[in-house]
Amino acid sequence: MVQTTKLVGENRYRESFGRHYEDFKVGDVYEHRPGRTISEADNTWFTLLTMNTHPLHFDAEYAKASEFGKCIVSSPFTVALMVGMSVSDVSQKAIANLGWTDITLTSPVFAGDTLYSESEVLDKRESKSRPGAGIVTVKTTGFNQDHKVIGHFVRKILIAKKGHSIEDKVGY
Repeated sequence: MVQTTKLVGENRYRESFGRHYEDFKVGDVYEHRPGRTISEADNTWFTLLTMNTHPLHFDAEYAKASEFGKCIVSSPFTVALMVGMSVSDVSQKAIANLGWTDITLTSPVFAGDTLYSESEVLDKRESKSRPGAGIVTVKTTGFNQDHKVIGHFVRKILIAKKGHSIEDKVGY
């Protein structure tokens, strides 16, 4: 997590998070912290909020008969956690997410698991239509508490250059 502080008054500081376009370097890997332990309530709420009616996510008796023997965490929740963990490092200064590709979930996730993630910078280029921004491509990989890969995805993000982020414009 990139955290900086700037002086905004006498003995007064404001924290800031994230990277501008210029701060990204192809090949760098950002380990996102803290991790997140998933509760049964997290999974149930997300599943019901998104109207996912598959009982494997919230019916313990049904799930006992599955190959997993218990409820599994809803896959979109897993991806959402990985994205969320990456925000302060990767997209805090984003103008827009341009898309996700190659979403792969390689291992089931269960209530009680603690997830961690990291993002590798795969590519960056100047935006052709926005001179105050660039496009950064990252691959985010999720791990559980046993360091087992649970999934990954590739994301393209339009990132503000220094002096062009909303934070820069409003003095946030």
